[in-house]
Amino acid sequence: MTRYLAGRIAEMLVVLLLMSAVVFGLIGLMPGDPVDLMISGDPKMTTEDAARLRALYGLDRPIWDRYLSWLGAALGGDLGYSRSFTRPVLEVLLPRLGDTLLLMGLALLISAAIALPAGMFAARRPRSAADYGVNLLCFAGISVPPFWLALLLIILFAVLLGWLPASGVGDGALERARHLVMPLAVLVLTNVGHYTRFVRAATIEVLRQDHIRTARAKGLSERDVIRRHALRGALAPTLTVLALSFGGLFSGALITETMFARPGMGKSIYDAIMGNDYNLALVGLLLATAATLVGSLLADLGYAWLDPRVRLGTDT
Repeated sequence: MTRYLAGRIAEMLVVLLLMSAVVFGLIGLMPGDPVDLMISGDPKMTTEDAARLRALYGLDRPIWDRYLSWLGAALGGDLGYSRSFTRPVLEVLLPRLGDTLLLMGLALLISAAIALPAGMFAARRPRSAADYGVNLLCFAGISVPPFWLALLLIILFAVLLGWLPASGVGDGALERARHLVMPLAVLVLTNVGHYTRFVRAATIEVLRQDHIRTARAKGLSERDVIRRHALRGALAPTLTVLALSFGGLFSGALITETMFARPGMGKSIYDAIMGNDYNLALVGLLLATAATLVGSLLADLGYAWLDPRVRLGTDT
């Protein structure tokens, strides 16, 4: 296990290194730079002032030279400053990362808590009215655009009824919880259908296996068959999807955070890219990549824990 974990961590570091080079290059190729934004905001800035600023920020050097300078500083623990906030990047991103992780983590837990029983309920009654009803609800959730659902909830619960706040994060535990309700509802409703469909398919596959037929032949009740045998088998592939979805929820968080004006990771990355805040955008995207890689590692570990046939670090 130790050798496997060391290998996976090394692979993650290599991926992050390659990702940093790709993202740095793509951001550097974007039209305009921070100095151009300063010039547009200050018409009195002269050409000499702009040249000095470009030299100060290193924008007059080749892109590969700038990347190597950034990488050397990053390896030493200095990830640079955010131009927009005039603060170190980590001071800006870490509080926002915590807010996004809270939103994504709760959305994932609630979605899983709904999807597991709903998927198994449908799998036990394939092609029945209950199965068709669950599938219909799943397809409806998958098909709804997150931004449209967010607008609908804002109009209904914030504008017409006035029950919930439409934007921000709030102060204090109660207000933070109230501000979480609608963003959380958007993420859950748009993701739970996908998870339920996957649980249903995985459970149907497990129920067709020989050890399930043997358990039924021994006289076990259907409830015991599901709880003792089918549940563990269906959880293994489902856990993989849930863990990999954790990093993918950053994209959903971007739309949701923008609609509800939440200062989270997704909105911060979007604002940094639009504002040519290179360091903030780069580190934010690397954190999103790291979340996906950690989710993949946790999925593999969970799969091995649930399925004793899986041996990590071996070819069998």
